Amino acid sequence: MLKVESLYATLNLPAADLRLGEKNGQPTVLDPLRRRHVRLTPEEWVRQHFTSFLIHHKGYPAGRLGNEVTLNVNGLSRRCDTVLYGHDREPLMIIEYKAPHIALTQKVFDQISVYNMLLHVDYLVVSNGLQHYCCEMNYAQNRYTFLRAIPDYNSIV
Repeated sequence: MLKVESLYATLNLPAADLRLGEKNGQPTVLDPLRRRHVRLTPEEWVRQHFTSFLIHHKGYPAGRLGNEVTLNVNGLSRRCDTVLYGHDREPLMIIEYKAPHIALTQKVFDQISVYNMLLHVDYLVVSNGLQHYCCEMNYAQNRYTFLRAIPDYNSIV
C-alpha cells in the first residue's frame, strides 16, 4: 500500500478519516458520497477533506451533498465539484475545489459563476484546501457578500 499521506499537502482543514486504497499502482480514496473508490489526486485530497469538514464539523447531512454533479452549460457537459441541496432538493450551495498549489484567482470564481447561472444557489464556496472563500448571494440587490467562515448547515437552511 502506498503511503499517500506523505505525498499530499497538509491542509487548512481538520484531519479526515479517509479510506485509502490502490488500483494499478495508483492511490485511490473511498468517496462516501459517490460510494466508490476514485483516483486520489491533489484536488480529490482537498474534496475529501472539505466534505468531511462539512459533515463532521459543520453539520451538513451527507445525504444532501453530491460530488461531481453533471450540468449542461451551453451544450457542453460540465461537473460541479460538490453541490449542497436543501430540504426541497433544490441546489443551495456550489463548492469548487482546486489542488493546494493552484491559486484561487478570478478564473476560479468565473468558473463557479458559470455553474451558478444554471443552479442559482444561495452560496458559492471555493477552496484549495489552504484558503476557503464563501459568498452569500443576494439576487434581489444583484450583489454578493463574502462571509468570514463557512456557515454551519443549520444557519443556512
